[in-house]
Amino acid sequence: MRRYFLLFMIILAGIYTNAQEGSVEVIADERIDLLIDKHRYLNRHQSTLEGWRIQIFFDSGANSKRRATEAQKRFSDRYAATKAYLSFKEPYYRVRVGDFRSRLEAEGFLNNIRNDYPNAFTVSDMIDPPPLETKR
Repeated sequence: MRRYFLLFMIILAGIYTNAQEGSVEVIADERIDLLIDKHRYLNRHQSTLEGWRIQIFFDSGANSKRRATEAQKRFSDRYAATKAYLSFKEPYYRVRVGDFRSRLEAEGFLNNIRNDYPNAFTVSDMIDPPPLETKR
């Protein structure tokens, strides 16, 4: 008798659970939707991302801008496939090269240019996203 009663209760609970229908209404501030839209817009139009570059030159003082420009040109002539960037952060002019997504990539390229730039080192920087490779 207990078995039948227990079986009846389980069936009744199953029917009751399946018979429930409901809906959920989310009430939120309209500014949340504006923030989400702004986040989406910024992600689509973000021109830089965190990555790595190799610093091959830095100098301050008289004629440092000219020397930095020469270093940038010399690098671009030797390694045309890799972009070189000249920047100024007081009091130094710097030349950094490459747009590497990982430190491992940057270290690999650093090993390739080590003979030409023995004092070069990797630095974390905001980079231009490299173009995505499409497989055909």
